[in-house]
Amino acid sequence: MKTLDSIPTKKIERATKLVATGAKIGGNYLRYYSEKLWTGTEDKSKLDANNAKDIYDGLKELKGSALKVAQMLSMEKNLLPQAYVEQFGLAQFSVPPLSAALVKKTIRQYLGNDPEVLFDSFSYESENAASIGQVHRAEKEGKKLALKIQYPGVSNSISSDLSIVKPIALRMFNLKGKDTDRYFKEVEEKLLEETDYLAELKHSQYISEASNHIPNLCFPNYYSKWTTPRTLAMDWMEGVHLSEYTALNPSQTKRNQLGQTLWDFYMFQIHGLKQVQADPHPGNFLVNTQDQLIAIDFGCIKAIPDSFYMPYFELSKKQNIENKAVFDGLLQELEIILPTDTVEEQRYFTSLFQKMMRLFTLPFHEARFDFANPQFWKDITALSKTFAEDEQLRQMNGNRGSKHFIYMNRTFFGLYHLLHDLQATIKTEDFKKYLKE
Repeated sequence: MKTLDSIPTKKIERATKLVATGAKIGGNYLRYYSEKLWTGTEDKSKLDANNAKDIYDGLKELKGSALKVAQMLSMEKNLLPQAYVEQFGLAQFSVPPLSAALVKKTIRQYLGNDPEVLFDSFSYESENAASIGQVHRAEKEGKKLALKIQYPGVSNSISSDLSIVKPIALRMFNLKGKDTDRYFKEVEEKLLEETDYLAELKHSQYISEASNHIPNLCFPNYYSKWTTPRTLAMDWMEGVHLSEYTALNPSQTKRNQLGQTLWDFYMFQIHGLKQVQADPHPGNFLVNTQDQLIAIDFGCIKAIPDSFYMPYFELSKKQNIENKAVFDGLLQELEIILPTDTVEEQRYFTSLFQKMMRLFTLPFHEARFDFANPQFWKDITALSKTFAEDEQLRQMNGNRGSKHFIYMNRTFFGLYHLLHDLQATIKTEDFKKYLKE
C-alpha cells in the first residue's frame, strides 16, 4: 500500500484538497447526466461508486476528523447508498499509513528518541492505519506491544475541518440559526478527546477494570511508560477484526455467544458506569482463537448525565410510547418538542417519534431478540427512506433534541449493526446480573 511522507495540516491546504475532490464529483455528475441524455437510463449506481471513491481518495490523504466523519457515516448503512458504505468503511482500518521516515520522526518527537533505542524491536510497517492514528508492533523485555501513534497535526486541524464541513451538514440536516453551535461543539469536543491518548489511557484502564467480570470479554494491559498525549502503548492482542470473524462463517452458537458478550458489555457501560465507548465499529474489536471478544479502543467515550439518562430510557418503555401525555412530556424534556412549536408541529413530531421509538426500541421489549430478523432491518430502511423524502420535515427547523443524542444514538446504531453483521440472537435482560449493587 502507498505510504504518506506528509499530511496537509494547514486549513488552506486541507480546504484546497476538498475543493479538488469537489471538482472530481462535479465531473462525475456531468458524465452521469450526459450518459442519461444519450441512453435514457437513470441508474445511479455508477455515479455513487465514482463519487464514493473520489471522496474517500481525497479524505484518506487528509486523515484526522475529515476521515473520521467518513468512518462514522460508514455505519449508517440504511441512510447511504451501498457504494458509500463500502468505501467509507475502509476508514475503519485500511488507509494509507505513514512512511517509515515519518514514523521515525513522529516517534522521536513524541517519545524523545528513536524506536530502536526505546524498544528491543520495532516494526516500521503499520499493522493498522485508521483515521486518527496507526498501530505498530514493538517488543520490550519480552512483552509484545502495540504502539499507537497519532498522525501529525490531527488535533490542530479538527476545528478548521469542522468549519469546512459545517455548511454541508447544516443543509443535510436542516439545521438553522446559532443554536446549531451546541451540536458542532459536542462533535468537536469528542474529536479532541479522541486525540488525547492520556485521556484514552485513563478511560481504557477504568472501563477494562470495571468490566473484567463479564465472561468471554478480554482487554489488553496498558503501559503509561510509553504513553503520551500522542502515543498509546498496550499489549499486542492476537485476533481478527470482528468483520473478518463473521466472514469465517462461525456457528450460530458462537455468533450468539459473541453477540451476547457485545450486548452485555455495552449495556453494562451504559447502565452501570453511565459512560460508554461510543464508537462501536468492527475495527475496534478483535476475536481471538477462543472466540472471545477483545475490546481494543476507548478513544471515544460518552459520559451520560442523569438529566439525559432518565428521560432517554423512559422514552424507550413501551407503556410510555403509547401514553401520549407521558410521551409528550419526555419529548419536551429531551428538547425534541420546543416551546415555540405550534400545535400542528407538536402533533407532527409526537407522531414521528412514536413511529421511530416503536421500531428502534423493539430489542428492549422482548426477552430474546434476533438481530438477523430481515423484517426489522427492512422496516428500518423503509422508515429512514420515508423520513429522507418527507417534504414537511424538510421545511421544519432541524435544531431538535439534546446534544447528547448525537453519540448515544450513534452508539446504539453501531451496536445494532454489529449484532446484525454477527446475525446474533441475544437475551436482552442478561446484562443486569453484571450490574454491581
